[in-house]
Amino acid sequence: MGFIIVDTLVVFITQILFFCIGWLFFVKQLFRDYEIHHLFVQIQFCVTFSLSCSMFELIIFEIVGILDTSSRYLHWKIGIYAMLFMLIVILPFNIGYFLIANLRFIRRHFIKPLAAAVWLLFIYLFWKIGDPFPILSPKHGILSIEQGISRVGVIGVTLMALLSGFGAVMYPYTSMACFMRAVTPADVSSLERKLLQTLDIIAMKKKRIAMIEKENERKSVSSPVSSIWSMLKSVSLQGHDVSQLKQECRTLEELSRQLFLEFVELKTMEERIVWSKTLKGKYFNFLGYFFSMYCIWKIFICTVNIVFDRVGKVDPVTRGLQIAVNWVGLQVDVRFWSQHISFILVGIIVITSIRGLLITLTKFFYAISSSKSSNIIVLALAQIMGMYFVSSVVLIRMNMP
Repeated sequence: MGFIIVDTLVVFITQILFFCIGWLFFVKQLFRDYEIHHLFVQIQFCVTFSLSCSMFELIIFEIVGILDTSSRYLHWKIGIYAMLFMLIVILPFNIGYFLIANLRFIRRHFIKPLAAAVWLLFIYLFWKIGDPFPILSPKHGILSIEQGISRVGVIGVTLMALLSGFGAVMYPYTSMACFMRAVTPADVSSLERKLLQTLDIIAMKKKRIAMIEKENERKSVSSPVSSIWSMLKSVSLQGHDVSQLKQECRTLEELSRQLFLEFVELKTMEERIVWSKTLKGKYFNFLGYFFSMYCIWKIFICTVNIVFDRVGKVDPVTRGLQIAVNWVGLQVDVRFWSQHISFILVGIIVITSIRGLLITLTKFFYAISSSKSSNIIVLALAQIMGMYFVSSVVLIRMNMP
């Protein structure tokens, strides 16, 4: 009984640590430019982040052998139930609540009933996602972990596939020298001159407009001396000039915006070309070719597995060590080294997955958020993060020895 208390204390302390890290990321990085309208939104994001990290932690504990087996199993169940409760109940309901609350024509006393209706619609769609897959089983009840984790896994694996596909295409495109557009300093300076000339013309035309409008005001004050006919003629001609000049200014401003965007693109490409000639740039260029070949190989192997209905029963680390023992002749303890190599690989995957997802979420948040929609987007990102990490844990666990 004593070891369960000690193990629970260890897990609880790490949960608090992960919660604090998520809180700092939320305040310092994700929400630094927006006012936090609801503290509950911040707590939900941090709790989801903490539960996600704790699942990765329990995998590492299982590999290393930290915590008692029964205690680890208990904390696995508690963590998964808590994560499913967040992903299926808390986060979807609050997303629906804030969506409806932002609609001005909805009265306040209708917000909660409509949010509940939106949540019921989500539950229906969430349950129907499992119909095309062999998820239902008489061994497991409707409220069992298997039912929830299977449907979350379907969504999460689909999300992981989309993010992986996007990364597999974007990484070679941004790091390989063969995809870089040839840009010379002369091209950049020429475009910069065009942009500056356009801005000078806009300034001259706006100055002329201001002078004409000022002249019209002066004449309107001293107009009783002149004839009515000459005054009307002068105002008509100058009004026509002003409207034409304003139209030209609008056209030139649109041209200047396009020139500025093109200038920024050329400048960025010039910096990328300079970076590609450094040692770090050459290293990433090599990685681009390597991962491109790796992606092609994985596509080929996945196609073969789908066509011939093959299912891997040995994890990749153990398989690699078996090949090394049988074909190369290395005398190593396969079970011992597979555990330790898996521990290192899982640690790398955990760190890079969390770091990569947080960077992506930050960029996505800044791209689409506003002061009104920021709470909704943060909750949606927490939902995506939770499903992504649950699916990552399931896939890592399947590939562990």
